[in-house]
Amino acid sequence: MSFKSIIQDMRGEIGSISRKGFGLRSRSQRVVQDNSSYLVVLAAVEEDALKQSCWANVPLEILRDVLMRIEEAEGTWPPRKSVVSCAGVCRSWRDIVKELVRTPELSGQLTFPISLKQPGPRGSLIQCFIKRNRNSQSYHLFLSLNQASNDDGKFLLSARRCRRPTCTDYIISLNAEDVSKSSNTYIGKLRSNFLGTKFTIYDAQPPTSGARVTRSRSTKSIGTKQVSPTRVPAGNFAVAHIAYELNVLGSRGPRRMNCVMDAIPASAVEPGGVAPTQTEFLPGTSDSFPSLPFFRSKSSRVDNINNSRPLSSTDKEDMLVLKNKSPRWHEQLQCWCLNFNGRVTVASVKNFQLVASSEGGPDSEDVILQFGKVGKDVFTMDFKYPISAFQAFAICLSSFDTKIACE
Repeated sequence: MSFKSIIQDMRGEIGSISRKGFGLRSRSQRVVQDNSSYLVVLAAVEEDALKQSCWANVPLEILRDVLMRIEEAEGTWPPRKSVVSCAGVCRSWRDIVKELVRTPELSGQLTFPISLKQPGPRGSLIQCFIKRNRNSQSYHLFLSLNQASNDDGKFLLSARRCRRPTCTDYIISLNAEDVSKSSNTYIGKLRSNFLGTKFTIYDAQPPTSGARVTRSRSTKSIGTKQVSPTRVPAGNFAVAHIAYELNVLGSRGPRRMNCVMDAIPASAVEPGGVAPTQTEFLPGTSDSFPSLPFFRSKSSRVDNINNSRPLSSTDKEDMLVLKNKSPRWHEQLQCWCLNFNGRVTVASVKNFQLVASSEGGPDSEDVILQFGKVGKDVFTMDFKYPISAFQAFAICLSSFDTKIACE
């Protein structure tokens, strides 16, 4: 059912509501068109005007029924923008929409920015693709809208490569244009060592209640710029460690890698297992409409530096470990092969599939993340539970870094 027909069905019920108090002073308005129907989205309105809005006074029973039918009808992008638009009308609409929209684990859909921090679906892979810009050293993640082409996609995340004397940083942002740690859309980063063989994924907010904040050199560099304190990121929380096996003998074969997911327990891949799921951004960070800056006080800054504490063997037993699936040697093609089910078309040392590693037993055959080349600067990225789009994107970014010691 289209959005137009839904509004027509409910017009008789909503028409009896008075519109006399519709004098709102809004800072910005944008109109979303769906066929011949229009939905006015009021953003950043004054608090008193927001409470007096006639849209906020719609009876909850009618409002819930309308929004539920819209959420069920607009299941895919780009029509799903109507669901996001409804969440921007007023606070009461927003609360109901957030209640109706299920997490990617249950719905298999990425709706709001917080969905990028939540684990993917359990049954199927969410199909995405990455476009690389060699000139600007930037990478953009898109949600695939058409399986037949990588030209159409919904923008999800962007990253920019920053080369430093002793390491390499990949800054990850919700904004395609403003990719920096001083931006209010900064959500995390990937940092490598000097050789490009070990990486740490940092989240700007804690994935779990017991997460520990760390401070890196790039955090110090922000202090040298004229940046408002309200725009400084909340912190750096290590959520994963990636290691590529050294190839000191120069033997032939693909790269070998393993990922220790600090924030995900090993039991998450078992039936009934649970992975941490963030439900909202911290106060001061981006919400469903990324407009609020990060907040960070001086007292919250931690003076320990660079990398997080080394992981003990006991810690690793409790964490999910992902390893690249071993390819097989194809005698006729004379190359290493993996079954990507048609999602990868170009041979590359960067291609990989990650599965859960089992201590003392065979590794799982269920692919959690796969990444591969389909064009000169286009790569597919498919992921599922228990990792999120943000974590999958960061892992894939590590494959772009030059690794002389591994090849």
